Amino acid sequence: MAQEKLTFIVKRQDNPNAEPYDETFEINYRKNMNIISVLMETQKYPITANGKKTSPVNWESNCLEEVCGACSMVINGEPRQACSTLVDQLEQPIRIEPMSTFPVERDLVVDRSRMFDSLKKVKAWIPIDGTHDLGPGPRMPEKKRQWAYELSKCMTCGVCLEACPNVNSDSDFIGPAALSQARLFNSHPTGEMNKSERLEALMEDGGISGCGNSQNCVQVCPKGIPLTTSIAAMNRETNIQSFKNFFGSDYAH
Repeated sequence: MAQEKLTFIVKRQDNPNAEPYDETFEINYRKNMNIISVLMETQKYPITANGKKTSPVNWESNCLEEVCGACSMVINGEPRQACSTLVDQLEQPIRIEPMSTFPVERDLVVDRSRMFDSLKKVKAWIPIDGTHDLGPGPRMPEKKRQWAYELSKCMTCGVCLEACPNVNSDSDFIGPAALSQARLFNSHPTGEMNKSERLEALMEDGGISGCGNSQNCVQVCPKGIPLTTSIAAMNRETNIQSFKNFFGSDYAH
């Protein structure tokens, strides 16, 4: 009995300035294959379905357990993680493309600097300089800790930006991930010291006003992060901050 074949089409690009093109591959099917294992076959046997020798497909991956976010790509039209996408759950031929929101470096490798620059803009970190000598900091209430933990699952995979219609080459919108991370670090007892700075950043061009409330982000997030809840919370907080700016620091919530 002949072994079942798996057909997949990869959208390739040799360098950032090259024109993209499609290549079709055929490999032997195995049960429970994920997209990473499919792409690995092009490294072992870089031969197209019509027998043409080609270069191995380039992509990024690291943890292989949906934690690092490196293997984000568009699979059958949906942005997702290649490591957790099983072939058995997909229609053939499988079409694999790079995310279009970010500049392509080569094949499926993209430059996600836009996303990391947005995290810098909202100061998505806890400033600890000097505070480590002050003893234990204030404890976070358990109720707050529980929902903050859900926000902390973000792995900067970029899938939510790919799904968002407001994140594109014609827009400077920072995207849902950075908005949610601003909420996360504003909730931290130490991070709260820089709360107003983060809110001011969200009130600038490209900030929260760029959200069109399509809610695509929360539907595709591989970690199930309540992104739209965070966006709503940050919308409220920036409104309060704008009132404080207008009426002065004595404005009460």
